Amino acid sequence: MPEPFKNLFNPKMIKLMAVHFKRAWGKFDDQTFIKEASHNLGSHELKERSRQITRAMASHLPASFSKAAPILVKSLHIEDDVDLSGASMDDNGIRGFATMPMTEYVGEHGLIDFDLGMNVQKEITKRGSSEFGIRPFILSDQKRALATLKEWARSENFHVRRLVSEGSRPRLPWAMQLPPLIENPDPLFPILDLLKDDAQEYVRRSVANNLNDIAKDHPDKVAAITKKWLMGATIERERMLRHACRTLIKQGHKKTLSALGYENPKISLNSFDILTPVVQYGDALKFKIAIQSTATTDQNLIVDFIIHHQKANGKTSPKVFKWKTLNLKAGAEHNAEKKHAIKPITTRVYYPGTHRVEIMINGESQGITAFELVM
Repeated sequence: MPEPFKNLFNPKMIKLMAVHFKRAWGKFDDQTFIKEASHNLGSHELKERSRQITRAMASHLPASFSKAAPILVKSLHIEDDVDLSGASMDDNGIRGFATMPMTEYVGEHGLIDFDLGMNVQKEITKRGSSEFGIRPFILSDQKRALATLKEWARSENFHVRRLVSEGSRPRLPWAMQLPPLIENPDPLFPILDLLKDDAQEYVRRSVANNLNDIAKDHPDKVAAITKKWLMGATIERERMLRHACRTLIKQGHKKTLSALGYENPKISLNSFDILTPVVQYGDALKFKIAIQSTATTDQNLIVDFIIHHQKANGKTSPKVFKWKTLNLKAGAEHNAEKKHAIKPITTRVYYPGTHRVEIMINGESQGITAFELVM
């Protein structure tokens, strides 16, 4: 069983952080910091552990942020522009997961000196990620923060460029939301435009995730930007935009599907058969379809299916599953068979009874039929 993520915050990590704070500032009370940051650590979850380290930093760094800032920067790992996904702290300085409480500290104490605080976040993100800590700056002064992020979008360091798109996500998971950008995401589009063809897939996927956040509140805006950016797009940009539109594709959002080249389907569902009308929990649902084009030209099709799961109260809850994409020739027939496991997972509780499967093509329902789940 893998080690819980929270255990990356442990006494050994805290002791090494203290070494680097002491190296950066000889007056740092490393022993008391270690004691406070490590106190009862095992009883806390991940964010609480990080928060406790942040509080200990605030107690032992200079009260003046202008004096604390150079200590933080000096304690960081040497800048080597490497993949930080597996990087850990070592004798060369703080980096990796240990930067999380540092960026939180700057988000709390650096607003008093806005430009200095932003620049410290920039240095931290080169060794970890400041995507959480940059958000208080955006909330405090959105216009000023976004102007800075727009400049950073041209940085030579890809970690900084990724911070621009990831830190400005309106609905970044685990982080404070950005209500003004949820309400009006328009200031983000010129910034994301600078990053849409970034050389690093790491950055492009962050752009896609930002657009996916925006799509939850402004689907038509994302459909419009997708249509615009697809003109003359590279393969990499097309892939990024499809990932950005993943939620809208699942929802069958018409403008998005049209922008991606999936128009109203001209087909007939010749057959839709449930091969396992009774499914034992732990086994698999099997079904097959036969569709035929009624169009005089080729069509691009997205074929999905929805399972309407039985709930405890007798109602059903729909869940969309991706199946396939295809180009169907004029008048051609296509046959497909699907096997879908129904087994224990952490994100769903199954209940016995009548469930339904619905076939969706380019966002339009083509047919629905039932099967029984036996627990």
